[in-house]
Amino acid sequence: MSLWGNKDLVGQAGTVQINLSTEVITGTGTTFATAGFTVSEGDVIVVGAGATYGHAVISSVTSNTVASIATTQYLIPHPTTGIITAASYFITQRPIYSIEDSVYKAPDAKSNRYSSVFGVDTTETTVAGVTTVGGKAGAYKVAHAGWVGVTTYTDMHGNFRVKSETLVAGSMITGDAADDTRFPDS
Repeated sequence: MSLWGNKDLVGQAGTVQINLSTEVITGTGTTFATAGFTVSEGDVIVVGAGATYGHAVISSVTSNTVASIATTQYLIPHPTTGIITAASYFITQRPIYSIEDSVYKAPDAKSNRYSSVFGVDTTETTVAGVTTVGGKAGAYKVAHAGWVGVTTYTDMHGNFRVKSETLVAGSMITGDAADDTRFPDS
């Protein structure tokens, strides 16, 4: 198991249910073991739209519909039911250590602060530097292609702000997660 790979998006077919006591993921319509979508030990599962349920590291894959996670420490159960069920997800090869960083935990709507890690290829780096988002030209310009941590927030004057940090510099990022709003391909 490596600490990171080069795929921003390994896949995201179907929905998942995660049993927090057994650390087992059961998928509906998932293809965890299908060629071209092969999920591996060390990949990161991001659960819920905008990581509302958090992140976990895949520890094993049993079949197309069953996988296990190493820990539930960075997952957030549903506030009413206490479980995670019928959740959207995506699998990425982002750096494992980024899920342990409190900066990149699930979004914090109360503080209007949102942070995540993106795989940004060299084309996305160039295009983001000249794209206007939130009324700000080049808002998502990053210093280098690779695994990039991005935090957005509104400052005390109501201005949209973006901070970025290159976690792992690299120009070999492939796959494309749903990050085109921030990092367009063209």
